[in-house]
Amino acid sequence: MNRVQAGNELGFRVGFSGHGGHLRVEPLYTAERDDAVNSLPDFVSPPAFAKETKESIKKHIEEKYLLPRLEPDQFSAEKAENQWDFDWFSRVKVPLQPSLPRSVVVPTWELPFRRQKVDTENGAWEPKSVEVDLSEQMYGDQDSGFFPRMVGPPKDFLRGSVNNRPFRPGGLEDSQSSERVLPEGVSSGQWVQELLNGGPAQTVPPSFKQSLDLGDLMPYPQTWSVYEDQSSHGNASDENSVCRSMSLVKLSIQFDDLFKKAWEEDTFSELERDGVFNHSYHTAGSESPKAEAEPEAKASISNEVSKGLETDITVLDEILSSAKTAILTDEAVTGNSDKQLLKEGWATKGDSQDIADRFYELVPDMAIEFPFELDNFQKEAICCLEKGESVFVAAHTSAGKTVVAEYAFALATKHCTRAVYTAPIKTISNQKYRDFCGKFDVGLLTGDVSIRPEASCLIMTTEILRSMLYRGADIIRDIEWVIFDEVHYVNDVERGVVWEEVIIMLPRHINFVLLSATVPNTFEFADWIGRTKQKEIRVTGTTKRPVPLEHCLFYSGELYKVCENEVFIPKGIKDAKDSQKKKTSNAVSVAPKQYTGSSAHQDGNKSQKHEAHSRGKQNKHSSAKDVGKSSYSGNSQNNGAFRRSAASNWLLLINKLSKKSLLPVVVFCFSKNYCDRCADALTGTDLTSSSEKSEIRLFCDKAFSRLKGSDRNLPQVLRVQSLLHRGIGVHHAGLLPIVKEVVEMLFCRGVIKVLFSTETFAMGVNAPARTVVFDALRKFDGKEFRQLLPGEYTQMAGRAGRRGLDKTGTVVVMCRDEVPDESDLRRVIVGSATRLESQFRLTYIMILHLLRVEELKVEDMLKRSFAEFHAQKKLPEKQQLLMRKRSLPIKNIEADLLIYSSRCIKGEPAIEDYYDMYMEANEYNNKMSEAVMQSPYAQNFLVPGRVVVMKSGTGIDNLLGVVLKGPSNTNRQYVVLVTKSEIPPPEKNMVSIGKKSSEPSQGYFIAPKSKRGFEEEFYTKPSSRKGSVVIKIELPYHGVAAGVGYEAKGFDNKEFLCICDSKIKIDQVRLLEDGNKSAFSQTVQQLLDLKSDGNKYPPPLDPIKDLKLKDAESVETYYKWTSLLQKMSMNKCHGCVKLEEHMKLAREIKKHKTDLKDLEFQMSDEALLQMPAFQGRIDVLKNIGCIDDDLVVQIKGRVACEMNSGEELICTVCLFENQFEELEPEEAVAIMSAFVFQQKNTSAPSLTSKLAKAKQRLYDTAIRLGELQAQYNLQIDPEEYAQENLKFGLVEVVYEWAKGTPFAEICELTDVPEGLIVRTIVRLDETCREFKNAAAIMGNSALHKKMDAASNAIKRDIVFAASLYVTGV
Repeated sequence: MNRVQAGNELGFRVGFSGHGGHLRVEPLYTAERDDAVNSLPDFVSPPAFAKETKESIKKHIEEKYLLPRLEPDQFSAEKAENQWDFDWFSRVKVPLQPSLPRSVVVPTWELPFRRQKVDTENGAWEPKSVEVDLSEQMYGDQDSGFFPRMVGPPKDFLRGSVNNRPFRPGGLEDSQSSERVLPEGVSSGQWVQELLNGGPAQTVPPSFKQSLDLGDLMPYPQTWSVYEDQSSHGNASDENSVCRSMSLVKLSIQFDDLFKKAWEEDTFSELERDGVFNHSYHTAGSESPKAEAEPEAKASISNEVSKGLETDITVLDEILSSAKTAILTDEAVTGNSDKQLLKEGWATKGDSQDIADRFYELVPDMAIEFPFELDNFQKEAICCLEKGESVFVAAHTSAGKTVVAEYAFALATKHCTRAVYTAPIKTISNQKYRDFCGKFDVGLLTGDVSIRPEASCLIMTTEILRSMLYRGADIIRDIEWVIFDEVHYVNDVERGVVWEEVIIMLPRHINFVLLSATVPNTFEFADWIGRTKQKEIRVTGTTKRPVPLEHCLFYSGELYKVCENEVFIPKGIKDAKDSQKKKTSNAVSVAPKQYTGSSAHQDGNKSQKHEAHSRGKQNKHSSAKDVGKSSYSGNSQNNGAFRRSAASNWLLLINKLSKKSLLPVVVFCFSKNYCDRCADALTGTDLTSSSEKSEIRLFCDKAFSRLKGSDRNLPQVLRVQSLLHRGIGVHHAGLLPIVKEVVEMLFCRGVIKVLFSTETFAMGVNAPARTVVFDALRKFDGKEFRQLLPGEYTQMAGRAGRRGLDKTGTVVVMCRDEVPDESDLRRVIVGSATRLESQFRLTYIMILHLLRVEELKVEDMLKRSFAEFHAQKKLPEKQQLLMRKRSLPIKNIEADLLIYSSRCIKGEPAIEDYYDMYMEANEYNNKMSEAVMQSPYAQNFLVPGRVVVMKSGTGIDNLLGVVLKGPSNTNRQYVVLVTKSEIPPPEKNMVSIGKKSSEPSQGYFIAPKSKRGFEEEFYTKPSSRKGSVVIKIELPYHGVAAGVGYEAKGFDNKEFLCICDSKIKIDQVRLLEDGNKSAFSQTVQQLLDLKSDGNKYPPPLDPIKDLKLKDAESVETYYKWTSLLQKMSMNKCHGCVKLEEHMKLAREIKKHKTDLKDLEFQMSDEALLQMPAFQGRIDVLKNIGCIDDDLVVQIKGRVACEMNSGEELICTVCLFENQFEELEPEEAVAIMSAFVFQQKNTSAPSLTSKLAKAKQRLYDTAIRLGELQAQYNLQIDPEEYAQENLKFGLVEVVYEWAKGTPFAEICELTDVPEGLIVRTIVRLDETCREFKNAAAIMGNSALHKKMDAASNAIKRDIVFAASLYVTGV
């Protein structure tokens, strides 16, 4: 309906409403009126919200986004003291942001005269564009892990994911695949220069169709000051400065803004007054008085500058080519980017005394205050940490290295970053968590525990950190410090490689704090780290012990001091030896058959040998009634004898130490079994007071109260409690974790007086004692019995002496039957510590992780290992040597070769071919000399008249000859006549040229026939008289016949090269007795006639018919050898008078080429020690299907990357063959125990038929993989490979545990100690988690559910009891 006009311009319209057709009046809005502006109603309602202003918007943003608020429900006053277990990472809600582009479109710059003209309105140049990877356009993203690498999901923030790309390791040079691709104009700054000169600007952005209208651009007058660094010239004259500046060796460009003047006039004048030569680069339209005064000079200088700008990479280039100028390093800004190339070593050492004197001036505001005065090395390390430098602290145990770690934690807290503390043993991690928990915001990450991962200070094992690096965990971005404790653990054969991997893989923004015991090659190791990471490592530390040690021998109830303050005392050894002799003589004279205790324990060896078999399955533990008695099976009479002997020895020692106030004491035994037996032998010994007994009882009750009833009554728990009440403790890997922690904590409280422990106590627990006792100086290292190393002795002896409590620490060596030799004691006590050595080896999981990322190469990892450090350190020297060999020597050799080519009397030279044949023939000759030429069959042919081929005197030529006489009783050599090419020395048938015959001459010629005697005629008929064939001529005998020189001399049988099938007639009497010239001439002529068929040598003997060779390889080698001799004789160089001279030249050429090839090989990746193993492992991975032919990781490889606890190949193949499909979760986890169980010798488990079948199938898989690796030349024995990686000793135990059997009952099924059972099951939970992740990658939901059920089945009771260090007591 049309609009109806009403009064006061109130518009309305009439319409129909509803289905009945009722009329309805509707008002019209202003927008619908004809004149909306003028027809507004008289009254307008106020807006619902107040008008927004800048202040109101700012206030709204601050309240909503900038002011932190706590939820009133969760953080109310009533709930102020409540604590919740809150998973921050899973509940955090990160707003989704658009993903960063993987590539961008960038323009390409072209020279103006090469640009194609485009028909546009203003004729502007439209550049072409190319698509490049975004990472190639950004600075530092590979090194420090900045964008464009996207942040992963919150659940992967801590542990990372296989899908993540690892962060680029620090110090890794840009590889070819990761080099930044920059437009040419951007690199040289020519775009900016063209724009400033008024040239056409790029108005159309890449991939856009329309352009921006910038108007007419006018040239902007500006000046750039180009000068040399004044510091490099010193006090040179202005004239020299000008010359150097003209040469443009090193230019710098300083500017403030590209679109403003770089320097004002006063800046120019100031630089001139300082003696710095300035010259300006003027653009079109710029004016300068200097340009008018010196136009020609400035023009030439401008040309030089423009060339320098095009060729040299300057600060301007760096800034223009980078999208992130804020993160340029100081070296790039100051022009010292090549600083690291001039350094000879990366390990530095400063004056710690000077730093200590000025410490509070250098560090006025410490991040944390210590309640004691710091040592000099601690002050030096803290000063370096404040400057952001990495440090290596080497000091003895208890010297205070932990102070440096605490300060790194404090700095991370102050800087709002993170610090990571890594330790080789889980026990150290737990203990450090307890120590640091009250001081810092600390979290703990181990294989089975994750406590407060959001903390700024994280404590973790080294394997966890390695996994985070390979999986690209985003938490790496926040880390400022990584603290490596017990760095000398890098010597560990099994796990030392983990430390090297972590050091190599850490990004460049992370600094190092390395804590180690004193080692001889501290600087070498620090230099390797510095060179690998391209950063200086400050080395500090002290060799002074905080508590001096004295070393004693305990023999026959007396202590003999043998060393004090690192000074050996021979008198103590002598006194102990005298006591031994006196005791031995008395024992022999009084009671020669008296029992001396030697059968019970001889230096600790016999008891250690029987450790694995000393405990039976049925009598592994005594009953609760027998607590305090020996808990080991065997002959009761022998056990009684051992207890009496051990108790007697230990009581003597303990009483002696108690009288001298030298308790508490740690006794280091090298056998878990022997520790328990010694402790059980002290049945009647009580070393605690009533108050200490009460303290021990209360502590044990509180600690073990977290266990359920049946676990509290375990035989081991009851036995250890009985020992603890009497002040005696045991500590080894066979104890339950909670029992071990109770012993450690009670020992730290000082209530345990005697602790029998294995050497792990010295590595894993920071609990010093008053005295340390060595039960023996020999140990079994898993392969053999050997003496203790000095480093091992020092590590354990360092537990003696409590800082602040004891003036000296005492170390005692037990001597039962005999006193050790002085040389052995001296080597162990004051010998040099073990050097840090690389244990780096390639693993499949390392290769697969590196192959996932194109920027990281396995070769780069190999080059940066500690094993390759010295070879890589010498590369610059080898590079210089290679350049010298390629330039100077080759010219001289080529010149000599050119002279030889022009003067060779044989025509075209072939010396190099001849030399190659000669060297190859020598190789064959060495093989065939003993096999053929010295065989009885060959000797039968060496008779007078046999034609042979002999070695020449120089060894570079082969001579045709004939055997004149065989060996005899007086002469063991063969007499052989050989033809020679050289002219022999002058004899009576030769006439000197121009000089007397007695004088040395340069040339000779053969006398004419008319002047020769009848007997010297060539073809005189030989006489037929008989003689005794006695050699009367003087050997060697020289002469000339038929224009060829000859020589008769003796040869050994090793000098025969070849025996020919030809034989000639000779007259032995005339040759050897008379020396008849005619006979020699006839013999030489016969030899020359043998060459008439074109061959230089007659055919050789048949290897099968004549020499009776039966080996096919020998026959083939013989044919090749004789063929080479024929080829050498046909060569033009054969028989040349200058052959020796030319062979020397060929040898130099060959040596030069060989040296070049050797140097090139040494500098290539192929020279790496692990390269053959790497190639073999790559072939294995291809065969299995983990990678394809292009080295791209496949799904099998991604699954293998998840396997950290077991052997990756066996686990991966097992999963893809679906070997767990028919097994129940309990059976599957039981079979999986073979991957993580470590003890070799155990009792055989009794398995169900289903488990036995699964076990055999898994073992066959391991054998098949071992054979495959051996096929690709890897040093692996299939049987050893299977037995080393699969140990089925706990399959039955784990199966029963997963079914719900109590822990006390499963311990009776095996002779494996309880502690190892718990450790295996705990590691199994981690393996289940890895298999679950692998199942997710494979898409196997059934396996995922099975692994989840298996993990839940084993996680219960005492096995997963929380650590006392973490929860407290």
